Amino acid sequence: MAVFATLAPVLMFPALFFLVFLGVPVAFALIGVAFVFGYYISGDLVGLQLFRFAWAVTSNYILVAIALFVFMGAMLERSGIAEKLFEAMRVWLGRFKGGLALATIAMCAIFAAGTGIVGAVEVLVGLMAMPTMLRYGYDKALISGTICAGGSLGTMIPPSIVVVIYAAQARIPIGDLLVGVLIPGAIMVAAFLLYIIVLCQLRPSAGPPVPPGEINMTTGEKLKLLLTALVPATLLIVSVVGSITFGIASPTEAAGVGALGTILLTIFYGRFTWRIFLDALRTTLTINAMIMMIVLGGTMFTSIFLTSGGARMVNGLVELLRLGAGGVLFLYLFLIFLGGFILDWVSIVLVTAPIFEPLIVKAGLDPLWVGVMAIIVIQTSYLTPPMAPSIFYLRGIAPPEVTYRDMYLGIVPFVLCQLVTLLIVLAMPWTATWLPAVTRSF
Repeated sequence: MAVFATLAPVLMFPALFFLVFLGVPVAFALIGVAFVFGYYISGDLVGLQLFRFAWAVTSNYILVAIALFVFMGAMLERSGIAEKLFEAMRVWLGRFKGGLALATIAMCAIFAAGTGIVGAVEVLVGLMAMPTMLRYGYDKALISGTICAGGSLGTMIPPSIVVVIYAAQARIPIGDLLVGVLIPGAIMVAAFLLYIIVLCQLRPSAGPPVPPGEINMTTGEKLKLLLTALVPATLLIVSVVGSITFGIASPTEAAGVGALGTILLTIFYGRFTWRIFLDALRTTLTINAMIMMIVLGGTMFTSIFLTSGGARMVNGLVELLRLGAGGVLFLYLFLIFLGGFILDWVSIVLVTAPIFEPLIVKAGLDPLWVGVMAIIVIQTSYLTPPMAPSIFYLRGIAPPEVTYRDMYLGIVPFVLCQLVTLLIVLAMPWTATWLPAVTRSF
């Protein structure tokens, strides 16, 4: 028993990966490993320990924002704004080389700012953009990479559920982290757009323009379409992100404002019915229950890991390898990147952030700067196999002629764009820290 208790921190991760590879849902794998190892360490007291962790999760006011952000996404899917926005983007950008791909990234960025949920953004935009791009002869790899990468922006662009959970686990003010990812998020969107422009200039057949005759509208009609589609969405985004940025509301309060805003938008576009409202609530309950189960399991897992001597083990490893601040940062980001091959983002955050948070502070690193870089690396997990949730989402909506080969080839340049963004933030920490410092002065 004593030997097992000593080795518990070392054995917990192999046990977790073993259950995940067997196909056990991640939430239950985390809870199961926590219970078994907690029982051998604490005996009959494990029940009280795990109940304490469960109570801490369920009574966390900050996590209420998750359900409200999910509801925002669910209502936006049904509001009718997506169709109007995509049509406006097609009309204004379609005549350029790669214009539909540019419109898709722009759409994903706007909807990421309205939902914070990767799967919802990718499926919603993909269902509209993919058939249109295929009809105009776009390269299938470009189509796949654009939709997958655009969908992953839900990680970076506020309001982001990933940011909310990461901030709670790493003990960073949620408002600071939500504001901190704004500039890196803009850099990443710019990198995606620049890649598409360069590719389609060098290889025009990859993204041919829409024939002028198919965009037969006057400038006035184009402006009216753009304003009726863009202004309501912009007001919603500003009401949520702006109220957090300028300290008018807490993230949870801002999420409540956003939830109300999506209901008003649905009424504005004449789409509101009680059936749609109840469907959105049902979707919210399902997704929120899934996320909260993983949060609960991750909290139990990391708590048992730390109380069984995991903190001492990690500290000893850092001292043994003589890792300085740079070494701690590289190890942290590298483990997150590796974890993305196997685990979902919630599990990655819950397993790594609480363990490394004390080490980051001890090394003298800025937790906010490190947190922004961690969010960028977590975003790559949506595109990197074998898990690659973005590819699985796309496979569910793509026609048979778009193959897995197209998808894997298409995501590579966008992963490189994400890594370039990471290097920019690494070299220029102010991109992550300047805006939060400014907003704190209001």
